[in-house]
Amino acid sequence: MRHVETHRTHRIGWLRAAVLGANDGIVSTASLVLGVAASGAGTKNILIAGVAGLVAGAMSMAAGEYVSVSSQSDTENADLERERNELAEDPKHEHEELTAIYVGRGLDAVLASEVATQLMKHDALGAHARDELGISEILAARPVQAAFASAGTFSVGAALPLLVVLLVPTAALFWSVSLSSLLFLALLGSLGARAGGASMLTAAIRVTFWGALAMALTAGVGALFGAAG
Repeated sequence: MRHVETHRTHRIGWLRAAVLGANDGIVSTASLVLGVAASGAGTKNILIAGVAGLVAGAMSMAAGEYVSVSSQSDTENADLERERNELAEDPKHEHEELTAIYVGRGLDAVLASEVATQLMKHDALGAHARDELGISEILAARPVQAAFASAGTFSVGAALPLLVVLLVPTAALFWSVSLSSLLFLALLGSLGARAGGASMLTAAIRVTFWGALAMALTAGVGALFGAAG
């Protein structure tokens, strides 16, 4: 009988960026909406602030993800180039390094040396990248993918509290946005955990707690400025 494994490590790159983007979209936009609402502003001004926050946040997420993941990619490429040069200049030493790695993982010296020989014969750079540097195809940095995932999911997340603003009257806006945003965050945490194979309850509680804290603090600041005005 064939055994089918369902590992989820290959999803780490886009899943991290997507969850971060959606979570940021909900939390930052809902917090902005609540802060402006608590200051006594009308629905029109709240919407203007929210839409501006959506556009600015999406672009910021895209730029931030692209820059940070590009830095990771640059570092990986520099390490690979250095390893490529070392393989060309001193393959014997590189073989010894790989052998020592496998010995450290539990193989005896003879078998470790043979494994290193076979892997280096097949793909020397790939073997060293994976086992010495910890760089693999699955976990390699992908800046463009991360940027689009973050910006797209930020926009979707930010649109949710704005939709609530459009649908509910001003009098009920504060609590409607608060409660619906916490519900959105709980669902997001659960979906992200499900996609990654982690605990849905733990993830839901984690993102809901931090989202509630951010919204409460921002609403408090808005109320203070509203009272001062």
